[in-house]
Amino acid sequence: MAIKPVLREELQNSLHMLADYEHALAKLPKGSLIRKNVKGHAYYYLVFRDGAKVRFVYKGRLAPEEIQQHKEAQKQCATYRGNISRLKRQITFLRSTLRGKEEI
Repeated sequence: MAIKPVLREELQNSLHMLADYEHALAKLPKGSLIRKNVKGHAYYYLVFRDGAKVRFVYKGRLAPEEIQQHKEAQKQCATYRGNISRLKRQITFLRSTLRGKEEI
């Protein structure tokens, strides 16, 4: 029938999109930027997980532009993670559909 080739093509497209999103996610900065007040002054740290440990990397005083860039990168990172999750579910569904015994 004509549906299986369409499903195979959709599976290939989904796999390519997944690879693209993972590659773009790897380019974004890792971790979250947090602010700590020490003696009335604001200092920023980059917090990320390194295996089982949580690491704090001192960034110092940052310009508002840098803080905004990091917030935008975090939003983009969340969007990519959501898209990756959706694509993985879609790929699982397509593979199980293509593996079925009945002819589609």
